[in-house]
Amino acid sequence: MAINLVQGALFTVMVVRAGMLADPSFEHELARQIELSPRFFRAAPVVLDLRRAGGFESAEEFADARDVLHRFTLVLVGVQNATPAQIEAAAAAGLASFAPTAAQPTRVRPEAAPPAQPRARLITAPVRSGTQIYARGTDLVVTAAVSPGAELIADGNIHVYNVLRGRALAGASGDVGARIFCSRLEAELISIAGRYLVSDQLPADQRGFPVQVALVDDQLTLTRI
Repeated sequence: MAINLVQGALFTVMVVRAGMLADPSFEHELARQIELSPRFFRAAPVVLDLRRAGGFESAEEFADARDVLHRFTLVLVGVQNATPAQIEAAAAAGLASFAPTAAQPTRVRPEAAPPAQPRARLITAPVRSGTQIYARGTDLVVTAAVSPGAELIADGNIHVYNVLRGRALAGASGDVGARIFCSRLEAELISIAGRYLVSDQLPADQRGFPVQVALVDDQLTLTRI
């Protein structure tokens, strides 16, 4: 099951593909994921991804989707990649519409110079439990230990030159080429462009070692470095 995560500076939103709701195995797999990490999923906000999804042009369909997710304590808050008709129906169901959507045209400005890439954000102090650090539009480099309960988020790559025991979410704005590097992997969760693994899913032979995490064929791949 592929549940994506959209990262903001202050919160995490899960993205569920609309087609998954019709899959008979979806509820079973979702229940298994929640059992692995119940605190992560409890009352978590969800955005429904409508890319290439048929239907969902009535408020009743969104109400049904809300009921399915509510059974797992998940809260449907909005949609993305929706057509104009789907946006209208979602609004009637009290849901927000998040970019990108099919209704938003791509604007090309050939005369505009590309924005300068921000320098990587550097953190040299230990990242304590309960702390969230977000590197917007750039890489995040941490040279100290990352404690359990801490969260690292970057639109680019994440480098941890120490032990990583908290959460690391790279490619938060959707960059599938982003990577995670750490000197010692003991993470609670790792994610790239919304694809993620929780601690119980990490390969035993990669724990406690220097690791590179990349997204290959839509799956997280861990490699010793």
